[in-house]
Amino acid sequence: MKILRRKIQLFLFLLITVVIPGQVSVKRLNDPSIVAQHKRMTFESWGDWRPYPKYFLGIQTNFAYATVWGMWAPKINRDYKDGDDIRPLKPTGEQNLRFAQLKFQEEEAKKIKAASDTIYKRSVQDLAHWTSATVDADPLWLLYYKRMLKPITEFPDTPQNFIEWRLKDQQTYETLNSTGTLKRLQEELDLIKEKYTLSRSMDMPRGKRFILYHETLIRWRKFVQELRKYNNRTTLLLDYKNILNSHLPTALPTQWTPASDKGIVQNVMQQYKHKY
Repeated sequence: MKILRRKIQLFLFLLITVVIPGQVSVKRLNDPSIVAQHKRMTFESWGDWRPYPKYFLGIQTNFAYATVWGMWAPKINRDYKDGDDIRPLKPTGEQNLRFAQLKFQEEEAKKIKAASDTIYKRSVQDLAHWTSATVDADPLWLLYYKRMLKPITEFPDTPQNFIEWRLKDQQTYETLNSTGTLKRLQEELDLIKEKYTLSRSMDMPRGKRFILYHETLIRWRKFVQELRKYNNRTTLLLDYKNILNSHLPTALPTQWTPASDKGIVQNVMQQYKHKY
């Protein structure tokens, strides 16, 4: 019986020692000085320096104030009380500045994402025109360059006669061939056709492809103009030659072969026999 009573007393003692300190700690959490500290560190106001000072005949009588904010307080406490407003949640506080900077960074991130999405979409669109597999579907090719570059594909790769060279007649063809002009024109034709083939078969940006189309077209026009010029010039030269051969009395016969000096004299005497 005594043992049971001792156990009950021990249990009550332990319960009292646990409950009483708990009540004291709750009371300290509601201390006005701690509440004032919380207000200073949030957003309400910079001040309310508890505990407050008390004076009697000009002498500080509040020991708590003297040890926290007064003459006996640590220097760091006095500097804190007399220093600048360092509330992190004030309008210009450090925490609010962080929030504003975070919001600004979020807006910048949205702009960067929108720009990157635009670049990606543009890259996908450009990729559709980059490959040579889609060149036939390009609107500018269908509207202009297909029609303008069609004569290049219709012109023979290696023309063999005056018809394929688009010349006037066989005599013009033989004249240009004998002077080596056709050989040079054939080299220029090979370069034009090679450039056209590259522009249609290679993978390249859309803008560069159309620049290559334009360069090929300009070169083809110069080629056609030069071919027409040689054609007209050779035709004119042959016409002059025929006129001279038909009107000059000293024109040589078609099958003329040089003779000896005696034969030349006899021919001259025979020609002027009845004139003098």
